[in-house]
Amino acid sequence: MKVAIAQINTTPDKDANLALIAEKLQQAAAQDVRLVVFPEATMVPFGADLEANAEELDGPFATRLRELTAEAGLVAAVGMFRPGTGERVINTLFLTGVDSTGSRIEAHYDKIHLFDAFGHRESDDVTAGDALQTVTIDGTTVGLTICYDIRFPALFTALARSGAEVIVASASWGAGEGKVEQWQLLGRARALDSTSFVLACDQADPQVTGVEVHPKAPTGVGHSFISAPDGSVLAAAGKDTELLVAELDIDSVAEIRARIPVLENSRLEAAHEVARA
Repeated sequence: MKVAIAQINTTPDKDANLALIAEKLQQAAAQDVRLVVFPEATMVPFGADLEANAEELDGPFATRLRELTAEAGLVAAVGMFRPGTGERVINTLFLTGVDSTGSRIEAHYDKIHLFDAFGHRESDDVTAGDALQTVTIDGTTVGLTICYDIRFPALFTALARSGAEVIVASASWGAGEGKVEQWQLLGRARALDSTSFVLACDQADPQVTGVEVHPKAPTGVGHSFISAPDGSVLAAAGKDTELLVAELDIDSVAEIRARIPVLENSRLEAAHEVARA
């Protein structure tokens, strides 16, 4: 399965962000990619007016994503915001596109673990989700997660027990001392916990790209990467914008799970129900 990570910076201009998505999708399609992962908050970045920009999945942003993925002939996972309760929004990873036969695929995951850490309170503005999500693309089961979720091993093992061989971690990682190292360590650890491929996609570092962002919002540090089920890094980006492409040997998941049977050996059962699409 050929996959890509689109490490980009987005702005409060949704139309400009959609144009950037279209550009990356076409670049990925030219390399025969089947799944492209975009960052958390691709619709608009943290620091923008999230409530004013939030849309449901039948709104113009998601509708245009359906058109773009159909034109490119692949599947994309894109971070967006939907209306939540009160004045809050729902932090959503929307997956849409077509499989190798041309059949439409669609699913969405609402972020369960909200970033109430390092002095930030995402829960002030975001309604938490409560359901796990997997989706099958060309015979491969893919699990969906968002940013702060990567600090919670049980989520990744629950997805793996439900069949996920690939797990997407779409992020807009907050900057700070040691945060890049934590991002890299956590992603590789979750790959080992779940013996799954982890596609860890972050926003590019705005200090490098020069994109204007809210100074106190988590707006990315770059360093996206793809980890194999044994924790090794298959591909890694720097701080700037980049389309990171890799071929995943899905058959290796079963081989590594036989060699490192942590899911089988664990005496703790995951209690979550997983929605499947």
